[in-house]
Amino acid sequence: MARLQVLMAVLLLVLPMVLVECRVRNYKFNVVMKNTTRLCSSKPIVTVNGKFPGPRLIAREDDTVLVKVVNHVKYNISIHWHGIRQLRTGWSDGPAYITQCPIQPGQSYVYNFTITEQRGTLFWHAHILWLRATVHGAIVILPKYGVPYPFPKPDREVVVLLGEWWKSDVEAVINQAMKSGGAPNVSDAHTINGYPGPIASCPQQKGFNLKVIPGKNYLLRVINAALNEELFFKIAGHHLTVVETDAAYVKPFNASTLLIAPGQTTTAILSATKPSGRYLVAVSPFMDSPIVVDNLTATATLHYTDTPTTSPLFLTSPPPLNATPLATSFTSSLRHLNSPTYPSLVPTRVHHSLLFTVGLGVNPCPTCSRGSRVVADINNVTFVMPVTALLQAHYYNVSGVFTADFPGRPPATWDFTGRNVTGIGLATTAATRVYGVGYNQTVEIVLQDTGMIAAENHPIHLHGYNFFVVGRGIGNFNPVTDPVRFNLVDPVERNTVGVPSGGWTAIRFRADNPGVWFMHCHLEIHTTWGLKMAFLVDNGKGPEQSLIPPPSDLPKC
Repeated sequence: MARLQVLMAVLLLVLPMVLVECRVRNYKFNVVMKNTTRLCSSKPIVTVNGKFPGPRLIAREDDTVLVKVVNHVKYNISIHWHGIRQLRTGWSDGPAYITQCPIQPGQSYVYNFTITEQRGTLFWHAHILWLRATVHGAIVILPKYGVPYPFPKPDREVVVLLGEWWKSDVEAVINQAMKSGGAPNVSDAHTINGYPGPIASCPQQKGFNLKVIPGKNYLLRVINAALNEELFFKIAGHHLTVVETDAAYVKPFNASTLLIAPGQTTTAILSATKPSGRYLVAVSPFMDSPIVVDNLTATATLHYTDTPTTSPLFLTSPPPLNATPLATSFTSSLRHLNSPTYPSLVPTRVHHSLLFTVGLGVNPCPTCSRGSRVVADINNVTFVMPVTALLQAHYYNVSGVFTADFPGRPPATWDFTGRNVTGIGLATTAATRVYGVGYNQTVEIVLQDTGMIAAENHPIHLHGYNFFVVGRGIGNFNPVTDPVRFNLVDPVERNTVGVPSGGWTAIRFRADNPGVWFMHCHLEIHTTWGLKMAFLVDNGKGPEQSLIPPPSDLPKC
C-alpha cells in the first residue's frame, strides 16, 4: 500500500508536467473588414479579428495548434503559417490552390498542425491575391518548458512587424497592373507595427513607441511582412545582437543595421544601456537595381522610461537605398549555431542537383493596354495557378491538373547575368509543372538570378522545409570552382533566402516531409507574375512517413 501511495504521488507530480509540456492551443480568426486610418486618410481593409497587424499566435515547441478561420468578407481567403514545417500536415500549409482550395465567403476551416523541432520567430499571412498586405501577424514559438534560450534570457520580448501601406485599395492596385501588363504602383509608406510614423504630408501620423527600462535587455522579434521590399532596420545609437533567423538559432553577432527580406524574420537582443533619452527607429528599403521602390522611411521611437516625452530625439540616417556592401556584410555574418544541442544537419550527399534561373520576361497579352505583359519565371517556366489544389489532385490522382516534369535546369545556357539575350528572347512558357522527389532524398538548388529586363534580388521561400544556405556569389555560378567553397559546417538555416542581384545562392535540404510544397519569390508582384513552382515529395514507408488523410472540413473549389 505504501509503494502504491508513493507511485500515485509521483504520478500526480509528473502528470501535470506532461500535460503542460504538449499543449493544444486554440485560436479563432474571424476575417472581417475594418475601417482604418493611416497617412491622414481612411479606407476599409481586410483584417483578422479587426486588428492590423493581426493577433499574435504564441505556442511552444511540440504544441499542437488549432486555428479556426471564419471568412466574413467578399474575398476568398487562405492563411499560410510561414515557416512552420507542417510535417505530414500539408493540408494546413495554406497557399490557395497549392495545398487547399480557398475558404469561400461565409465558410470556415480549421488549420491543425504540430510544431516540431522549431523555436523562434515566424509569422502567418494570407496566401491569396494581395490580401497579406493587411492580413498578417506574428508567430512566437517558445522553447519547451525547462529548456533555456542558448543566449542570456531577456527581460522582455517585443514583436516588431514591418510592412507596407497603400492609400488605395491594394486589390485595385494589382488588378490595374494586370490589366495594363506593367508594374503596379509602389506603396505609399512603410510601417512599424502598423504605423508609418509622422511624414511631411501627414505630420500628425502616429508612430510605434517602444518603452525600455534602463539597464534591461529586450528580445526584438523583427518580421518583414512587406509585400515587395527588402528593408533595413536600425535604432539610433544602439547595436543589436542577432541570435536567430527564421526560427533557427545562429551564432550571435553584433550589427548596427539589420537587413530583412519579405518573408524573413530576425531576432536580436537590444540592451538598453545608452544614456537615457528618446532614440529614432528607422525602417528603409534596400534596392540595388534600377527599379522603383517606396523610398519613404518609416519611423518609431525607442523611449527610455526615465525620459520626458518632450526630450529631444536622438536621430539616425537610414542607409543608402543601394547599400549593397552593408547588405552583403550582414548576410555573410549569419552562421548556424551548430552546438551539441542544436547541430547543423547539412546534407553532404546530394540526390538532386538543380540549377534554377530566376528572373523576368515578357509575353504577348492581347487584352493588356500595352499589348504585352511582364512575367516572371523559374527555368523559363511561368507557373500557371490551377483551379484545383495541387495537393488534392495528387492525393486523389486527379489527372490534367499538373504535370510532374518541371525542368531541373534552364532550357539553354547563356551569360545569365548579362543583358545580351540574343537567341534566347524574353518570352517564357506558361505551365503548371512540379518537380518530383523521393522521400528522404536530398536536394541542392543553385538559384541563379538573370539579367532579363533587370537583375534583381529575389527572396525565395520554400514551404514545408528549412534549408541550409551553403553558398552565395556574384555573377554566374561556376559548377567547378564554386562548390569547393560551399560551407557545409555551419551554414545559416532558413525558410526564405535572398538571391543577390546579378548573383546566385545555393541551398540544400532533405525531403523528409511528404506532400506538395510551394516554392516562390516572396516579392508578391513576382509571385503574381509567375515566379513559382512546387515540389512533389513522395510518401516514405508506413504511416509515420506519409501524408495524413485530408480533414473533413477541407474547403472545396
